[in-house]
Amino acid sequence: MKTQAAVLWEPGQPWQIEELELDPPKHGEVLLQLAASGMCHSDEHVRDGSLPLEYYPFIGGHEGAGIVLEVGPGVTSVEKGDHVALGFIPACGRCRQCATGQSSICDLGAHLLEGWQISDGTARHHVRGKDAAIQCLIGTFSPYTVVNEASCVKITKDIPLDKAALVGCGVTTGWGSSVYAAGVQAGETVVVIGMGGVGCGAVQGASLAGARHVVVVDPSEFKREQAKIFGATHTAASIDEALPLLQDLTWGQLADKVLITVANASGRIIAPAMSLVAKGGTCVHVSVGDVTQSDVDLNLFDLTAMRKTLKGAWFGNANIRFDIPHLLRLYMEGQLKLDEMITRTYTLDQINDGYEAMRKAENVRGVIMYS
Repeated sequence: MKTQAAVLWEPGQPWQIEELELDPPKHGEVLLQLAASGMCHSDEHVRDGSLPLEYYPFIGGHEGAGIVLEVGPGVTSVEKGDHVALGFIPACGRCRQCATGQSSICDLGAHLLEGWQISDGTARHHVRGKDAAIQCLIGTFSPYTVVNEASCVKITKDIPLDKAALVGCGVTTGWGSSVYAAGVQAGETVVVIGMGGVGCGAVQGASLAGARHVVVVDPSEFKREQAKIFGATHTAASIDEALPLLQDLTWGQLADKVLITVANASGRIIAPAMSLVAKGGTCVHVSVGDVTQSDVDLNLFDLTAMRKTLKGAWFGNANIRFDIPHLLRLYMEGQLKLDEMITRTYTLDQINDGYEAMRKAENVRGVIMYS
């Protein structure tokens, strides 16, 4: 079939809307009609070159939900007509990590930025006569895509698909980083540094876990105001501004948990973030940035003597087959805010406008709507 897709031809260039020729699904694969795609900052990292690719053309997008139109041979987990949300990292269910409840680091994740079908390493997407790689093996910047069933999570048909698209990456990453990676407990003080889609999920996770104080740090006044909608009790424009606020709120104890969810990861933020962590507390680094970066500012004496913990989290340490349906049920029951996350919606040909709004901190989350 023929459709359209937002395609990147080289780093630093804008997304271009191209005609896409899509092959039918092969063994273990499904053809999907997507309803929506979230616009995550990770696609911006691909566009600006901080997440380098080995092959172009490249179709972006890794947050999506839609309806199964066709299944290939051997598919057992979904059938035609099912509604599915896509996980940005596939889960095979068989590797050591999946078998021990760590499907966010499934072995199949090694292929995320290669962009080819994990069934046989070839392409189903073609642009201008060339094979096209796809973001995170799903390529949701198109109303139709072919993906492996390992990336599909069946959901109930009462869930709005445009909201279901959000839990494939940002919301679950943030929520899981609070609930699983940080292990936020009732009564604790939590700081979330950065209020994008991931930060919004982190704030809600901390709030639902029963945190006493949830302090959001973000330079954008718009995002600080939005943070209050999702459960933030206090806000600050900078880490320097947050420190005396925390000292006052906690009688000098500081934050039990600090989550770094900024748009661009940097080693320079680690030491300031750790300065907000209480003795025996935990800092979780969630952000993505330049993959070549390795320098980190960190006071090792403070880390040791104050018994602080610094750890990383990938997809919030969540498991797509449990946590995606779980969060969507919380949404349907009114406990998780997804409607409020969507600041603006866009058509596919407005994708560059949406990312410009993101760069200007005008959106919590932009969403491309296909139907």
